Amino acid sequence: MARSSRTARLVIALSVAAVLAVFLIYVSIAGGRTPQLSPSQLAGHPGKVSLVGKVVGPVHGAGYSTRGLRFDVTDIGGSNAAVVPVVYHGSVPDLFKVGRHVVVDGRYRNGVFVAQRDSLVTKCPSKYTPAKNT
Repeated sequence: MARSSRTARLVIALSVAAVLAVFLIYVSIAGGRTPQLSPSQLAGHPGKVSLVGKVVGPVHGAGYSTRGLRFDVTDIGGSNAAVVPVVYHGSVPDLFKVGRHVVVDGRYRNGVFVAQRDSLVTKCPSKYTPAKNT
């Protein structure tokens, strides 16, 4: 009788472990991902996305004002003329300026990207370009 109950507990424990492993694999591959889109890819995506692009001037307002920080974003490669206006509320990174690469989460509504509060992140363009051979 004791051996039968140990076997049953082992089978239950292994089954629970297998279910958890499948769940973790699913979440790491498909679950919870927010698509990263450039301004030229943004049209037609009604859900939450991460907008990736380069800040183009002018920049108006402040992150904590009632109207928010307003700026335009274009594709990083510059090959497409798509420009998307962004409205952002929240803290503004110190490195934020015209020409800087940024990532901001939010939704595209009526031709304007409405950013999620405190989601603005700046990237250093030189960090993501290939090193020059000297």
